[in-house]
Amino acid sequence: MWNTPAPLGSLTPIIKKIGRNNMWFLQLTEAERRSVLILALFHIVAIAASNYLVQLPFTIFGFHTTWGAFTFPFIFLATDLTVRLFGASRARKIIFTAMFPALLVSYLVSVLFYQGEYQGLAGLLAWNGFVARIALASFLAYSVGQLLDVKVFDRLRQLKYWWAAPAGSSVFGNLVDTILFFAVAFYASSDAFMAEHWLEIAWVDYGFKLAVNIALFVPLYGMLLHFLQNRLQRTKVAA
Repeated sequence: MWNTPAPLGSLTPIIKKIGRNNMWFLQLTEAERRSVLILALFHIVAIAASNYLVQLPFTIFGFHTTWGAFTFPFIFLATDLTVRLFGASRARKIIFTAMFPALLVSYLVSVLFYQGEYQGLAGLLAWNGFVARIALASFLAYSVGQLLDVKVFDRLRQLKYWWAAPAGSSVFGNLVDTILFFAVAFYASSDAFMAEHWLEIAWVDYGFKLAVNIALFVPLYGMLLHFLQNRLQRTKVAA
């Protein structure tokens, strides 16, 4: 039996709720909306790049890791800047806005360039379970890791030292994100190498992420924060 469409009246509360959930974006200034879109795009590009590069392992000093270790810290950089500029509540909305487009782009890019080789458009016609599992793992790890990062960062940003929040949040957020991602993506994987070494790669990746975050991204965070705050302030004064 065909299901009869729900009366329009029954959809009204849902429509109103969707409108309320997106009203925050319309209440922003033009400069703030541009900043939100740039940060959301930043998230999408970083996630897609990381999900692709995690397929490409390499060995350094006898330890197994992947190239994704060098790109994923960009996501935490974008998240921390978002919390600092717009607050924890709006940061969560931006994260969820970027999540689904990022997963779609991740899957398409990873299938087209599977394991570093261009597969052609025909590759999109066949379901790739290995890549899909990476995308699912990314979804779970990104959701949990980033929301934890927002929570920790929002607490630590009250401290007088500007570097305490990005450094502290990266320690906890990266730990949860890394272990959750590699466990879901590669435990008992069809890829024999990743199935055997996923835990080692996860810990090495975590170490690289922390080193990259503290050595490069915390100073970069300070410079970008100063730039964006000045830009938003000049726009408000001009208005």
